Parts: sequence; structure tokens; C-alpha cells
Amino acid sequence: MAELYRVIGLMSGTSLDGIDAALIETDGESRVVAGPWLTKPYDRDLRDALRAVLGGKGATADVERRLTLAHAEAVQLLIARHELGAIDLLGFHGHTVLHLPQQGRTWQLGDAALLAQLTSIDVVGDFRSADVAAGGEGAPFVPLYHAALASGLERPLAVLNIGGVANVTWIGPDKKEGGEGELLAFDTGPGNALIDDWALATTGQSADYDGALAAQGKVDQALLQRFLAHPYFARRPPKSLDRDEFAAFMPAGLSPADGAATLTAMTAAAVARAAQHFPKPARRWLVTGGGRHNPTMMAMLAAALGAPVAPVEAVGWEGDALEAQAFAYLAIRSKKSLPLSVPGTTGVPAPVTGGRFFRRP
Repeated sequence: MAELYRVIGLMSGTSLDGIDAALIETDGESRVVAGPWLTKPYDRDLRDALRAVLGGKGATADVERRLTLAHAEAVQLLIARHELGAIDLLGFHGHTVLHLPQQGRTWQLGDAALLAQLTSIDVVGDFRSADVAAGGEGAPFVPLYHAALASGLERPLAVLNIGGVANVTWIGPDKKEGGEGELLAFDTGPGNALIDDWALATTGQSADYDGALAAQGKVDQALLQRFLAHPYFARRPPKSLDRDEFAAFMPAGLSPADGAATLTAMTAAAVARAAQHFPKPARRWLVTGGGRHNPTMMAMLAAALGAPVAPVEAVGWEGDALEAQAFAYLAIRSKKSLPLSVPGTTGVPAPVTGGRFFRRP
């Protein structure tokens, strides 16, 4: 049997809530054993500093160093809290501040060499650049991990991640069921980013916690229909988005509750529109990311999709750790020169490996 590696994956998502750190033991292929994980929330100063450099604006050197130091603290906290012992590798995604694949650009802030120095653990970083350089979208990058976890589950299956941007992995029948083990993955549209921005601007809260604000509001149907006319939804996948692609649809003149309801409906409607691109309808939807904690969002998804919708915990996965686990898995794939992306996940012409290795001092 292939050797199992002990790897910690690190993820700072577009929602700007903090750093997820998760341990897995894996061979980078079919074997995955999930271990402990934690979330280290950003303090307000670092969150505001990150928000200020989104889009590649402003001076980033100091923010990058602070971000990397926070990641090192998350690693050390996870190891100490769970007495983990030796770790073989870190998978360091960094924080995406700019993603414009059609211009050949993707930028994840984070100093992997510094992280290796601070933690005395080898690091794999810079996961997306090789895919973009080869003509891919550079996102989403979690689908191969979704497929590894989904072995044995009923298919076709859709795994929906609602972070700042929402993305979906459609997993077709595997070979033993007579199919080709197809994968199709792409960004569906906005996730929580616009809702979070709206909540901050109108209530001073960093998110619409539990969907309570949206639950009190009424959807602006005219704005929703204008949103759905955006040309992105007609583009064939694979395709990906920058966090602020739909910023022009931020409501104007609506109450805080009506704006939150409308933005939540936009996320759900974009997912339903995405399902029209699937080769076959998904029999089931599993939802990960922060959006699964929002009952209003989950209810809107169930109504829009007309199929069973459940959080990933329903099949024993840990949604709050899933993306961090994925970059641990991808770090080992990078070390073994295995593909990190394939044509069905990013539109890259052929399977591409990637990532850069940074040796500890």
C-alpha cells in the first residue's frame, strides 16, 4: 500500500473570517483519514487590512507578512492543542486577492518560504499559477478531493461550496457503475461575499448570522432578474470568478432585511442556473462552506433545486475543515507530481500538476 503522509492544510477563504487548519493522513490518491482541525479567526485589524488589498490594491508586503505569521500561529496551535507530533508537509493556499484567469492572472497572498522557516516544516504553496499558465481557470481546486471523499456515495452527486464565492463539483457515475467517472466543476456565482459586505455596510455586523436578516426581508424580483441576465451564467463551464465580479448588483435603496433576502436569493438562483450545465441531474446536493450554516440560504437552495439538499456532515464530512483538508491532499499530490486540476475542473487543456515546494531550514 502507498505510504500515508501526515499533512496540515491551510485555507484563508474569500469570506475573510479566518484561517482553517486541518490535519489529514493521505497517500494523495484514494486514501484519506481526516484528523483534528481548528479555525483561527482573524482579528479585526488583519481582516480590515486584507479587505483593503483585495483586487491587488495598496501596499501588500506588510499584510502578507502578517497573514503568514497568523498561518504559522494556526499551525502551531493545532499541533500543540492535539499533540500531533511530527508533520510531513504543509499545504499553504494563502489568501486570494486577485483572480483574473482570462488575463492570465491569479494572486494568492502569502510567503511560503517564511512559513517553512517559522514552522520548521516543508511547505507546498502557489497551487493555482501552473493551471492558469497552462490556460486553465485556476479554480475551483477542491474537486479532486471531493471525488476522493465521495467514493461509495450515490451518484451523480453535487458538492456545493458556499464561501465568499460559491462553486460546485458535479461527480458522475464511476467506472464500476458503467460511467466514465466524470468530473465537472466551476464557480456558480456569488456566495457569501456580497451578503457579508451588505451586512457590514447596513448593520455593522460582519455577516448575516444564521440568515436572520434575510429571513425578515422580501426579495426584490426585478433586481434578481437583472442579476440572472448576467452573461456569466450562460457561459459553458469550467469557469471561475473574482470575489467582486457581481459587486454592481449590490442593492440600492432597499432595507437591510430586503437587501439581505435579495442577495441570498441571488446565490441560490445562481446555483440553480449552474445545475442546467450538468451532464445529468444530481441525485443529491451536499453543501459545505459557511453558507450551510445559514437556514435561510439552505431553504432557498432546496426550493430552487428540487432535489435533496443537506450539509456535508450528513455523510460524515467536516464542512468547516473541508477546504483546508483539500489543500493538504493537493500538497501531497504536488509532491508526487500528480495532477491538481483536469479539463473538467478548470478547463485546462490536459491534466496539470502544480504547486511550489519550499524546504524548511
